[in-house]
Amino acid sequence: MSEKLIIKGLKPTKGEVTISGAKNSVLKLMAASLLTKDTCIIYNVPDLSDVEIMLEVLRELGAKTKYDKNLKKIEIDSNNIVNCTASKEYVSKMRASFCVLGSLVGRLKEAKVALPGGCKIGERRVNFHIKGLEALGCSCTIEDGYVVAKAKNLTGSTICFDIPSVGATENVMMASVLADGITIIQNAAQEPEIVDLANFLNSMGANIQGAGTNQIIITGVKQNDLKGCEYTTLPDRIEAGTYMSIIVASKGSGVIKNVFPNHLTLFTGKLLEMGAKIKLIDPNTMLVSNDRRLKPMNFITQPYPGFPTDLQALAMALLCCAEGISVVTESLYENRFMHVSELWKMGANIIVNKKHAIIKGVDCLVGTSVTSTDLRAGAALVTAAVAARGETEISALSHIDRGYENFVQKLIGLNIDVQRINDDVDRTEKTGEANARF
Repeated sequence: MSEKLIIKGLKPTKGEVTISGAKNSVLKLMAASLLTKDTCIIYNVPDLSDVEIMLEVLRELGAKTKYDKNLKKIEIDSNNIVNCTASKEYVSKMRASFCVLGSLVGRLKEAKVALPGGCKIGERRVNFHIKGLEALGCSCTIEDGYVVAKAKNLTGSTICFDIPSVGATENVMMASVLADGITIIQNAAQEPEIVDLANFLNSMGANIQGAGTNQIIITGVKQNDLKGCEYTTLPDRIEAGTYMSIIVASKGSGVIKNVFPNHLTLFTGKLLEMGAKIKLIDPNTMLVSNDRRLKPMNFITQPYPGFPTDLQALAMALLCCAEGISVVTESLYENRFMHVSELWKMGANIIVNKKHAIIKGVDCLVGTSVTSTDLRAGAALVTAAVAARGETEISALSHIDRGYENFVQKLIGLNIDVQRINDDVDRTEKTGEANARF
């Protein structure tokens, strides 16, 4: 089925939106549940295709799962994990599922996990993951598209990453929970999702300190020390940044609920620099508004707490109509400018020079047919569409489905004129009626 979003632009937002649980956190919590033989219950789970894929990975390994979408709750019973192989069928679809490598090595002392897939935003090597596991005592090889890791025993060690790697930090954290002695991860990733994973593991009985800083210390515990737990996933900061961008692009206003503002400090500062207005109503609710043409600004994507690479495309969509010239530098992924060619179709004036994009703002973008090339590119095209004159058709929605729960309903709740259709459905039929799953 070929589905599209149809968005009519230049309609100011109003209303409110509630942020879902963080995709980039809940997937890792699901992987971490493999470390204990008891049942773990995770709350605030978003209804996303990536969550479904991770459930398939866990079931393939032998876990029993129950997913209540109405309660946004997943129960995972990993008592009978007998399979240490995570196949290409699922792992190749989503990079986050690669994090079962660390939990399998920790629990079973062996793992065979397919090399990861996901959005084609650039080379995302696994050498840091392998380096970390080898420091703990694993032998690691790559065979026929799989990472094969084996160890007679895991022993704590000091591991220093050349650059902060979220996935490698997570895999080493999970593997070292059951290692003998103390593991120290230096130059560790500091993302809020890392803190969420550490808190989840500590709730199970692990001993992890320093998460959220550049040095994480894990004191190994025994298998019997790890128990089941109940845990609530933190809100999705990237989803929050997405709706902030859409509201600002529309020259409207909107209330964003269930957000942790301190996870978006730099991004919020950049929006304020551009001329948007942001006000905290309470500690987890913000009012975002804009009533004028934005000012230009420059930024460089960096690991947290720097400017998030996951919000780079959305910020660029905003800058397409800013009054002046802006420069965006993507320092993390070499293929994360794929949305530029689609923004060109809408009339954007962007010049790309390797890792730099120079954006000269135009008066107004123009709606046309565009294609989502990856998850965040799809969200950026929605941002551009609400600021464009006329109608925009966005195709390849499978990318968007990976990361945004109830996307159309939430857009409608913000007064966006949007429909989700397929080629066999009359465009006059509203998405909420045509697609019950949204």
